[in-house]
Amino acid sequence: MNILEYENYQEKISHGDPLFPYITYLCSIPLDFGYVPMHWHDEMEIIYIKKGNGTITVDFTQHTVSAGDIALILPGQLHSIGQFESESMEYENIIFHPNMLISKKTDTCNTDYLVPLLSGNVSLPLLYTPDSPHYAEISACIDANDEICKTYPSGYQLFIKGQLFLLFYILLHKCSTKEPSGKDRSKSLEKMKLILKYVENNYMEKITIEDIANEVGLSQSHFMKYFKNTMGTSFVDYLNEYRLTMASRLLISSDSSILAIASEVGFENLSYFNRIFKKRFGQTPREYRRRQSPA
Repeated sequence: MNILEYENYQEKISHGDPLFPYITYLCSIPLDFGYVPMHWHDEMEIIYIKKGNGTITVDFTQHTVSAGDIALILPGQLHSIGQFESESMEYENIIFHPNMLISKKTDTCNTDYLVPLLSGNVSLPLLYTPDSPHYAEISACIDANDEICKTYPSGYQLFIKGQLFLLFYILLHKCSTKEPSGKDRSKSLEKMKLILKYVENNYMEKITIEDIANEVGLSQSHFMKYFKNTMGTSFVDYLNEYRLTMASRLLISSDSSILAIASEVGFENLSYFNRIFKKRFGQTPREYRRRQSPA
């Protein structure tokens, strides 16, 4: 289970097709899951808060978000979504690949606007609140696409793509700045992106400090220090937390046995899995499944 599957396990309808990589789905924290772990992907992501309050962390900077707020996550940006104190949050996730906007033949839309944005030479604000300048124009593009996605009429792909081009016209014309990030910070983020992607792709298998340190070209001691300083926790604790998060999702979304789920997320010892799961969630996996499952 990757991160997008983790968020989207209830979505049964494929929106569009592989030739039109644009999907939307609704999520609720903590009803659907406690949080979305730090991750990154090659797609663009728009997080549109519908109700309540929560947190969105991008490149290790945390932002508190409320109903109406819109967050734009660019390809490759590290991000996570979480609960704010004891409050709940409902949000819409919109995922699309930038390739759907980039012409196969070089044109000025690519060279002057989209490529500079994707390469980091042009910056856009992360967060757009109802009080932000141009918010009405920005939200109108997203709302229009949401509306047509209720029925998917013939040619809806043309409409969605048109609204996305309009959205990026507004963002790049009215909101952009030429402020690329610092080189040192970018290098540190790139290294952490490799680590987190390695965990996402391999958490089901045995991962040692030696394995992950070799993956990013660091000594074991240097790796442990770098990870703790960057993430604020040890790698072993992070890996266990990641595995427990995936296990909690599988307990709700699958009928697999607890033993099978423990093994699937990388725990070799069932009693150890039960013990740290209870420590993390305050209940055993069996109790968690029973209480979280629909009546």
